[in-house]
Amino acid sequence: MSASLSPELPVHRYGGPTALFEYGGLRFLTDPTFDEPGVYPIGGGRSLTKLAPSRTTPAALGRVDVVLLSHDEHPDNLDHSGRALLADVPLTLTTTGGARRIGAGATGLADWESVDLDRPGGGTVTVTGVPAVHGPGTKEQVEPVSGQVIGFVLTGEGLPTVYVSGDNASLDAVREIADRFGPVDTAVLFAGAPRTGLFDDALLVLDGAGAAEAARLLGARRVVPVHCDSWAHFTEGREDVVKAFAAAGIGDRLAED
Repeated sequence: MSASLSPELPVHRYGGPTALFEYGGLRFLTDPTFDEPGVYPIGGGRSLTKLAPSRTTPAALGRVDVVLLSHDEHPDNLDHSGRALLADVPLTLTTTGGARRIGAGATGLADWESVDLDRPGGGTVTVTGVPAVHGPGTKEQVEPVSGQVIGFVLTGEGLPTVYVSGDNASLDAVREIADRFGPVDTAVLFAGAPRTGLFDDALLVLDGAGAAEAARLLGARRVVPVHCDSWAHFTEGREDVVKAFAAAGIGDRLAED
């Protein structure tokens, strides 16, 4: 396992998929969502309902150097306030399609494509786009229905390996990532077992048991669960993730809430 600068990498969670962490002197924000509770249309007469407010505001975040945006097409991953924030962030890394839609400041990464970012004190942080599948089946089966999604792995000399899953439901994708980058130090795993009726109401992102298996596959020393609160279509909460990790015998790997 790569060396860590400290016993643990602080990850600040603000509700839904939104988290902030500093890595190699750069401040990274995942899937920014700050809008108030309410009903948010997603097209085709369908909508998602937000139940709880964010635990912060864009103004309170301080400097953000990079947004890691798993996808731009769903309001529980990028809402109105989050989209406005992107204009003030130097770089947004996201899907290739998302980068085209967002425009200035956004760079799209294909699976296994990397970008090197300059660290303030010298050296670089490498961010690699990794596979994510937003539903059951293969990317080819899922993307036409639920859209293109990407995850991220962060590496750098003398730095821990960090994995940010994005909205991924595929343990096969996790196995591929583990083969290339495992073991990882910190895994920021999107969970919550969301269901919206698509794919016969199958899971669109991992549930607690799936997240525990992902942690095992990755050899993750520490797991930070996100994307398991604040929305009505999330059918599991953090307590379900905690129970699943305990049942798998790896409850000690979970970051404290």
